[in-house]
Amino acid sequence: MSSVSPIAPHATDPVGARYRRATTRDDSHKASLRQATREDCERIARLYMIASDGVAEYIWSRIHAPGLSLLEIGTQRYARENTNFSYQNCTVAEKDGAVAGMMLAFEMCEPPPEGREAELASEVDPILAPYAELEDYGSLYVSALAVFNEHRGLGIGTRLLQEARRRARALDLDRLSLICFEKNVGAMRLYRRLGFVELARRAIVPHPFFHYREGDAILLACPREELNLS
Repeated sequence: MSSVSPIAPHATDPVGARYRRATTRDDSHKASLRQATREDCERIARLYMIASDGVAEYIWSRIHAPGLSLLEIGTQRYARENTNFSYQNCTVAEKDGAVAGMMLAFEMCEPPPEGREAELASEVDPILAPYAELEDYGSLYVSALAVFNEHRGLGIGTRLLQEARRRARALDLDRLSLICFEKNVGAMRLYRRLGFVELARRAIVPHPFFHYREGDAILLACPREELNLS
């Protein structure tokens, strides 16, 4: 199965209310974007924990790594290469020489028939099954987008989404996709304003790690040229 962690801003909204007003002014000089490096993996893991609303912690808790904290496991996970969940697919935003935010995005590719058959035949974790079923093949999937508290309100989330649009164009992908929790009303409102529309939804299977334990996880998509970042 695919371990798909949703982008789901909540009270610590990585692309939410605190910076929405920033989309009407030019604050782009306050932060710069760059390709992530292996040295960024610990900060990427921290930001992914913010973006996933507990799903990352659940996934990492299932990895056998005696003596390591969940953050250390996540750091190791992003230090890998040539896999979707790698620093190689991350863009980081820097402000004053420090990582302020990040975006993880990759092409959502359909597995070959033999791979899909093996996936269906294997045991799927029922808690993660809803996210594995919400995949928009042929899109640039924004798996995570988050900004640290102290750097919100500067338009960093908008700039990261602009980078997602640029990357989709470079890969000749015509749309972006992401997953958001239904109960995250503010984030859902934001994404709809940006031009995302619902493609599918699955009921959440609750777990103590999760910030949202009822409602649906919703797959949203937006044509790259219709992404409203003005």
